[in-house]
Amino acid sequence: MQSIVIVGGGVAGLELATRLGRRLGARHKGRVILIDSAPTHFWKPLLHAVAAGTIDPADHMIDYARQAIDNHFTFVCGEVVDVDRARRTLTVRSRFEDAPDAHTVIDYDRVVLAYGSVTNFFGIPGAQEHCLALDSVKGAEVFRQRFLGLCAQAGRRRNARTDAGAPLLDIVIVGAGPTGIELAADLRHTVDTLAHYGLAGLESPHQVHIRIVERGPQVLPSLDAEASGLAVRKLRAMGIEICTDTAIAEVRADEVETTDGRVFPAAITVWAAGVKGPRFSAGLNVALNRNDQVVVDARLRSVTDPDIHAMGDCCTLLNPDKTAMAPPSAQAARQQAVYLAKVLTHKAPDALPGFQYRDYGTLVSLGRAGAVGILRRAIGNRHLHVKGPFALAMYGLTYQRHVMGHLGPVRMCGNLLARWFRSKMLMPVRWH
Repeated sequence: MQSIVIVGGGVAGLELATRLGRRLGARHKGRVILIDSAPTHFWKPLLHAVAAGTIDPADHMIDYARQAIDNHFTFVCGEVVDVDRARRTLTVRSRFEDAPDAHTVIDYDRVVLAYGSVTNFFGIPGAQEHCLALDSVKGAEVFRQRFLGLCAQAGRRRNARTDAGAPLLDIVIVGAGPTGIELAADLRHTVDTLAHYGLAGLESPHQVHIRIVERGPQVLPSLDAEASGLAVRKLRAMGIEICTDTAIAEVRADEVETTDGRVFPAAITVWAAGVKGPRFSAGLNVALNRNDQVVVDARLRSVTDPDIHAMGDCCTLLNPDKTAMAPPSAQAARQQAVYLAKVLTHKAPDALPGFQYRDYGTLVSLGRAGAVGILRRAIGNRHLHVKGPFALAMYGLTYQRHVMGHLGPVRMCGNLLARWFRSKMLMPVRWH
């Protein structure tokens, strides 16, 4: 009976563990182990909403231990500190043990790396030291608490300021991909709500200025010019400033300098401009790209060791021309998990075709302004542009599909109703 160990319980890791548990664990045909340093799963595309305080992360958690029992796999809460490829073992440091030498050694026949990514600061001076990143729920909460604290400080300063037209708080978001755009839109909603209720020291939404800085010529490069232009118009209507064709030269504690010499004040700078593999990847002694992502072949196997698979943001799948075949997105991660579940349960995996990413489109939330996006192959081979409340509803359904795939339709609907009732009793945003 083969032992498959999955390192990381993100979108790809939890999807794969659930599918393999149902196919192998339930039939006693294999042992499936999921390892993650956190006890619960959170859908990473919603981190911007946690940072802005528009959702409570506790309402969106999936408990790994409960998921493991329900779907016939084993969950180990800990951090992988070593992979011995010769002996086919992993060493795991338990999250719940105080002793520094409290380690567990787990044997494997196949190991699947799905531990995600971290923010790539691209070596920009001061970026790592002075920027916040939305890599985890903890990082999003750090942003939210810092934002609320700075709002309170700004409120105490408002009577002493000399320039009545200047904002009290400047926020710079580096990167105009989905994360940066969605954070800006949700943050504007939060600012408007706090000012409306007179909370966190804000009297007017104009006291907070939000600026998005993008190195490329277009926001949301995964969309076409029409959808991108619509997003820009809606963001500017919210009072959000957008600077394209603007590269960052240096980040300092209270300002950002661009390569063309402009200096933007920034009480908070958020970096949402790229990802790379975590430092752990370097210790695996397998082939990595320049962003420390594991290089895999068409069957998502490490090109160095066929017993090691990788999927999601921590890996890169290359075409013959050395260009990446799949973006670092939840859509790609889920497709890779579905494909790898077939490979690991097939009697003749080498007979299967290689993984091919299919782009079904992109949806980007603009908060109260709805959403924008493009659905690819919506009608035959035709693309369909969507916007407004309809696009926002589809955006929400994408997440509910993720939840239903793990919890089932009954528990998914129960969670949805519970959050709806809770929203009717609490403030629209988390302000404390």
